[in-house]
Amino acid sequence: MLYELIAVVRPGSLHEVRDIARNAGVQVLRAGGVVRGYTNWGTFTLPRPTTKHQARYHEGHHFIMRFDSSGAVQQAVQRTLGLDPRMIRFSVVKLGDKLEEIKDVEGKVDWNKYRPLTDSI
Repeated sequence: MLYELIAVVRPGSLHEVRDIARNAGVQVLRAGGVVRGYTNWGTFTLPRPTTKHQARYHEGHHFIMRFDSSGAVQQAVQRTLGLDPRMIRFSVVKLGDKLEEIKDVEGKVDWNKYRPLTDSI
């Protein structure tokens, strides 16, 4: 199954971000999964101030990791990230489980600079 990890790490040190991303990737690889790619979105303001581990954050360093693995490995990655005090927030999204759904998905995720205008209200 193809998953996408969207992670927000406390700002400050790029070394911490690399360490967290590397640990998550190694965990997937050791369990027989495949890491399709990482995307570093950098540091920017959070939608609202967030309190995590008795600290208040207004900014966070965002990165994306796309990986193929079993559901158990994905849960283990979530458990590991949830225990890391450097993490502010993360989410894992299942992008698909059938070959037809995931065969053309790239490892890099580009930031959408322009949002399409919608007429629906």
